[in-house]
Amino acid sequence: MGISNPSTSVCGDYSTLASIASRASVLEGKTFQDILDMGIYPPDGATRDYDNRNYKGGMGTLVEERFFGYKANSEHDADFPEAGVELKVTCFDEKKNGDYSAGERLVVSMIPYDQPVQLEFDDAVVARKCKRMMLVYYQRDKAIDPYQQQIHYAKLFEIPENDLKIIRDDYRTIASLVQEGKADQLSESLTMYLGACTKGSTAAGSWVAQYYAPGGPKAKKRAFCLKRQYMDYVLHHYLMNESEDVDCIIKGDALAAQTFEEYVLSLIKPHIGKTDRELCEEFGLKYKGDKGQWSALAYAMLGVRGEKAQEFEKANISVRTVRLETSAGIRENLSLNTFKFLDLVEEEWEDSALFEYLEQTRFFFVVFRKEGGCSRLEEAKFWSMPSIDLDGPVHECWQRTKDVIQEGVRFNVKKRKDGSIRVENNLPGSKDNPVAHVRPHANKAAYRFADGTESGDVQKNAYPLPDGRMMTKQSFWLNNTYVYSALLHYNANGLDES
Repeated sequence: MGISNPSTSVCGDYSTLASIASRASVLEGKTFQDILDMGIYPPDGATRDYDNRNYKGGMGTLVEERFFGYKANSEHDADFPEAGVELKVTCFDEKKNGDYSAGERLVVSMIPYDQPVQLEFDDAVVARKCKRMMLVYYQRDKAIDPYQQQIHYAKLFEIPENDLKIIRDDYRTIASLVQEGKADQLSESLTMYLGACTKGSTAAGSWVAQYYAPGGPKAKKRAFCLKRQYMDYVLHHYLMNESEDVDCIIKGDALAAQTFEEYVLSLIKPHIGKTDRELCEEFGLKYKGDKGQWSALAYAMLGVRGEKAQEFEKANISVRTVRLETSAGIRENLSLNTFKFLDLVEEEWEDSALFEYLEQTRFFFVVFRKEGGCSRLEEAKFWSMPSIDLDGPVHECWQRTKDVIQEGVRFNVKKRKDGSIRVENNLPGSKDNPVAHVRPHANKAAYRFADGTESGDVQKNAYPLPDGRMMTKQSFWLNNTYVYSALLHYNANGLDES
């Protein structure tokens, strides 16, 4: 994108922040149809079907061409180069509870695989594209004509310096892997705010050769993006002006000489070796000795009240506490989100909820070890699932689950001595896959069988299957053996160190 004449377009002078902000303010309250009705055209006078899914750019291109009056293109400079402002049109959704959330990540620029890549963020194209942006947020509503969707916010946004420090580190992480010829190991979960998201319309077409690894493994096309959770924070706290109700981990200039993750680990390190009883006493908590309390202790060690931290929320970091057995191993599997059977069978792998969660989520493991009547803090580490595991065993588990549901889940009903029943099924179990499996995610079992009979509270604890039966709510789980291996052998980027 970008204006061919950097100072003016058919609609005016956009060389200053004030002129851009003044013009953009007209957008608030307008639908996309209202914009079309203004009768503004780009220099070539072309008209397009901006809602065509095969047309690159969509509503963002509509705003560029039919409101600001310039021809959309793929220039490396910001859209308004004299002012250093990039135009970005994105959406937000209304959730069932009435709250709003950013609808998608904000794609900034492609990660180049066919040419050298800059190692420093401030020298890169992506910096010119995201440091200062004119953000146009519209409310997405799939139930109406896309052109009737309404724009609610059009405001200048400049990334705060504290966030820029983290983004610079994120960029270096991504660029370093590319320069090492390891772009095939990238994932969106490796970084905090600036991610490396997948791009490519087809599975075959999304794999390309690496400039830094000629003859080596191909890598998925990816783009630099500001993560959805980061854009959600921007929506609520910069555009909607909501007050901040979550504590920050970063205090002062804590990141002047270290990365965010180094700083977080430095806060945990002084407490390693202490028992949960000792930690409770130190932080004034009543001792319970359960998983919930370990999570509270993790945040307390980070200097955060409650169990939310601003940086973790913005970066989509999931805090998970793990307890090792006295000798070795982990007893519990690691639960992921519950899924609905009818939704899963309509998904494709790279658009699936499971893929998106593991591709985008970074984990912060706080590890205790069972010791007598308490648990002792052993370590903490950041971790992301390696792409080889996500696209390999996890994909296989997801595909097998989809196939079983589509073919019809087989129930094997067994009666217990007390007259109750136990129902086994043929969804993939922990012995079927080295990484993931499926198991119930409800406190009580519930089924509706083919003959219409029911067991348990199906309305509360079950979801419908495609054939009309109902089954206890299920979720994907990471195998305890896999999580234990990850804690022992994998570094923060999911690379094997053993």
